[in-house]
Amino acid sequence: MTAGSSRLLVIDDDAIVRDSIVAYLEDSGFEILQADNGESGLAVFTECKPDLVLCDLRMPRMDGLALLRKVHEISPETPFIVVSGAGVMADVVEALRLGASDYIIKPIVDLEVLEYAIKRALDSADLAAQNRKYRESLEEAIQSLKESLDVLRADQKAGRQVQLKMLPPRPFVFQGYQLDYKIYPSLYLSGDFVDYFPVNDHCFGFYLADVSGHGASSAFVTVLLKNMFLTLLQEYRSKSRMGTVKPSYVLKYLNQGLLATGLGKHVTVFGGVVDTRAHTLTYAFGGHYPFPILASREKTVLIERNGLPVGLFEDASFDDVTIDLPRDFSLTVFSDGILEVLPQKTLKEKEDYLLSVISEGATTAEALMRRLNLDDIHETPDDIALLVLANTTE
Repeated sequence: MTAGSSRLLVIDDDAIVRDSIVAYLEDSGFEILQADNGESGLAVFTECKPDLVLCDLRMPRMDGLALLRKVHEISPETPFIVVSGAGVMADVVEALRLGASDYIIKPIVDLEVLEYAIKRALDSADLAAQNRKYRESLEEAIQSLKESLDVLRADQKAGRQVQLKMLPPRPFVFQGYQLDYKIYPSLYLSGDFVDYFPVNDHCFGFYLADVSGHGASSAFVTVLLKNMFLTLLQEYRSKSRMGTVKPSYVLKYLNQGLLATGLGKHVTVFGGVVDTRAHTLTYAFGGHYPFPILASREKTVLIERNGLPVGLFEDASFDDVTIDLPRDFSLTVFSDGILEVLPQKTLKEKEDYLLSVISEGATTAEALMRRLNLDDIHETPDDIALLVLANTTE
C-alpha cells in the first residue's frame, strides 16, 4: 500500500506533538485524520475507517489501551501503532499483547523512523489482507472441489452399478463346464472386464479383456466392448450359422470397431470358444499377458502365444488355435495387474509362482483369491481380473 493511497488517524492530546507528526506525514503523501483524545479518536475511526491508527498511550478520557481494545473489536485487521514515553514500557508490552503492530518511544527525534514503522505496518496489513483473500478463495475452491468430487463420486457410483450390471452372473455352468471370475478395480471403475455366453446348444464363448489405462475412460471402453460382443453374437444367431465361431474373427471385428471410434484406447484380450461335444477349446490371443495357465492332473503349463493388442493396428491379424481339453482341468486367465502385486522381482519368477500356486490346488476363483491374498489388498496400481474355466464332471 503506497503513502498516497493510505489514510492515517493520528490521536494525541499534545497538540504540538500531534501537529508536527501530522505535518511530516502529510508531506510524505499520507492523508491524515486527527483527534485530540481517545473518545473523539474512536468516533473518527468508526466513521472514516482509516488504514492505520497512530495513538498516544497516555491520554485523558480514554487512554490508548482502551482505544486499542475498541478498535480491534471493530476492525482487528487495522494496524495500530502506539506512541509512549520511555517510562511506561509496561503499557507498551500490554499494547503489543493486545495486538498493536508496533510502538514508538517519545520524544520522536527522527520522524523518518516513524514513517518507516507506518509503511512497514501498512505493508504487513496489506500482506495479511492478501493472504486472507487467498485463503478465502482457496477455501471456496476447496468447497467447490468437494462439491465436484461429490458429483464425481455419485457419477462413479452410478457408473460402477452399470458396470456391475454388465458383468455376467457367477458362476456360469454349461454342460459340465464352469466359469467363474473376480475383478479388483484399482479405482472405483475398472478397465478390466470378463464375459461368457452360450453360442449354441453345445458351445459357449468367453473372454477376459484388459483396457489400456484404468478409471472412467477405460471403463467406458468396457461398455463398448460388451456392446460389440452382443452385436456380433446377435448377428451370428440371426443368420443361424452352424459352423464354428472363430475367436480370431471376433478379435478382428473388435480391432476395427475400436479403431473406428478414435478413442486412442487399446485392449489386450484372451478369448475362446469351448465345444462341449468335442471337448475342445479354440482360442485367440489379442496381445494378452500374462499367459493363461492350463492345469490338469498330469501337468500345469503356460499357454504361450504371440498376438497384437486390439485397437492399435489397422492390419492386425489374429490366429486361432484349437486344443483338446483334459477330462479334469482348469484354465486360469489373469489380467496383467496381478503382476504388479506379486512380491517376486522378475516376470519369470512371477510366472513360476502363479504356476506353483495353481499346481498346488488353487484351481477356483475363490481358492486363488485366498492363496494370493487378493481380498487383503486395499489399493492396487492397476486393475486385477482373473477368470477360471474348469471341467466339473467327475
